Amino acid sequence: MPKIGVQAMMLKDSFAEIGPFETLRKVSALGYNAVEISQIPMTAENVAELDRSRAELGMEMAALSVAMEKPVGRPGDSLRDDFDKIVDDAKRLDSKLLRIGMLPFPAMQSLGAVIEFAKEANGYAERLRENGIGLYYHNHHIEFAKFDGKYMLDIIADNSPSMGMEIDVHWVQRGGLDPVRTINKYADRTAMVHLKDYRIGEMPEAAFGMLQAGDFPGFMQEFKNVVQFAEVGEGNLDFPSIIDASQAAGAEYMLVEQDELYGRTVWEALQTSYDNLVAMGYADLF
Repeated sequence: MPKIGVQAMMLKDSFAEIGPFETLRKVSALGYNAVEISQIPMTAENVAELDRSRAELGMEMAALSVAMEKPVGRPGDSLRDDFDKIVDDAKRLDSKLLRIGMLPFPAMQSLGAVIEFAKEANGYAERLRENGIGLYYHNHHIEFAKFDGKYMLDIIADNSPSMGMEIDVHWVQRGGLDPVRTINKYADRTAMVHLKDYRIGEMPEAAFGMLQAGDFPGFMQEFKNVVQFAEVGEGNLDFPSIIDASQAAGAEYMLVEQDELYGRTVWEALQTSYDNLVAMGYADLF
């Protein structure tokens, strides 16, 4: 069975403040026992604390995040510059899954750049496979742009047959597709699924002040921005169907993530997602 864990992008501030081990102690206390590492520096000290979390807390390192090239504005190792270090870290942490969290910004410029990225990623996937490690690609909504009637995500998949998929159900929904059908479509190559709800929020009171002041463009901007991220079970996605599809697809991990918290703490958000998933009947997946 797949295991439900946490995507550590949500925890980057806590990692910086109290360190990986104490952060993951708090994650463990909530009931989560797996984590996908993202947006934290993989320094020797942090890697050692992650390893300690495995030994003392039983925390699984579900996956490690990597980039093709050094990320802009955030920490991370790159396959181009740090390949051997990435492999060493993955082996030390017993993490057999690596994931590219976003299409590189230069690759967003053209279809040719997308194909070039996918082919280069495929080369790294083949090299990683020789070390017993899989490489996976995490989608956002941009990958559902069409080129001659074909989704960008399909173009990436076609040009990187050795790279698998990490399906983010919120971004699939935001891209206009059905999460369950998308998981089913990539069932033979999906190892991870991001559990992130999709909520339509209320119009903010300030928007009506804009309207009264004659700022109609400002009001309409707020109108367009009511799409929100949400705790699992607090939005509109059908998570029992999503989780059943993920299990049927052979996913190894399902990772709770929420990009924006709207005033809540990360611990409150993670607790709500946990409680809702348990209420849905998935306590045995933690």
